[in-house]
Amino acid sequence: MSLNACTRELRQRFPALFSEQPKPIKLRIQADIQQRAPGVFTKKALSIFLHRHTTHTSYLLALAKATHRYDLDGQPAGELAEEHRQAARDELARRKAIVQERRAAEDDARRQRFSLVRDYEHTTLTKANFCALKGIAEDQLDGLLATIRAEIAAWEAQRPAAPPRPERRDGRDERRGPRGDARGEARGGPRGGSRGPGGPGGRGPRP
Repeated sequence: MSLNACTRELRQRFPALFSEQPKPIKLRIQADIQQRAPGVFTKKALSIFLHRHTTHTSYLLALAKATHRYDLDGQPAGELAEEHRQAARDELARRKAIVQERRAAEDDARRQRFSLVRDYEHTTLTKANFCALKGIAEDQLDGLLATIRAEIAAWEAQRPAAPPRPERRDGRDERRGPRGDARGEARGGPRGGSRGPGGPGGRGPRP
C-alpha cells in the first residue's frame, strides 16, 4: 500500500482523527487501527504514515497547545504529558530558527548579487579589470548582469506597496507645515534650495 493510499483510507475510515485539522493521537494507535480494520493496512504502511503525520508542522502546532490525546473516534483518550508538549515546542523553535537562518542567508546572497549591478554601473574600471576584481569571466558578465537585473525587477514587483501617507484631521497633508504650505515656503522659499550661484547649499565650484 502506498503512502497516498494509506492516507486516503485512514481519512475515509477515521475522519474524526485524521482530518484536515490535526489532533494529538492516542499512544499506540497503530494497534487500534489494526483491530478496527484488520488486514487493511500493513505495519510498514502505518508506520510510514504515522511518522509523517506526527512530524508535520501542523501536527506539532496542535500538540504544543493541546491538553489531551484522541482516539480513532475523535474522543479524548488520556491527558497529554507536558514533556510531549514541550518537545513539540522545542522542535517548532528549531524549525523556525532553521527557516530564519536560511532566509538570512538568502537575503545576504541576494544583496551581494544586487550589489554587483550597482558596482558595475558606478565603477571607473574597465570591463576587464572589473571582471578580474570580481572573479568573473569577462564573456559571462553581460549575461550575469541581465539575469540579476531581471531578478531585481521581479523582486521589486513582489514588494508590498508603501502604505499611504497619513493626513491630518483637517484634511491637510501630514507632510506639510502648520499653515498648509510646504515647510519653509512661508519664510520666502524652500529650505536647502539654491542660496547662491553655486546651486544647492550655495556651494559652487572652488576657484
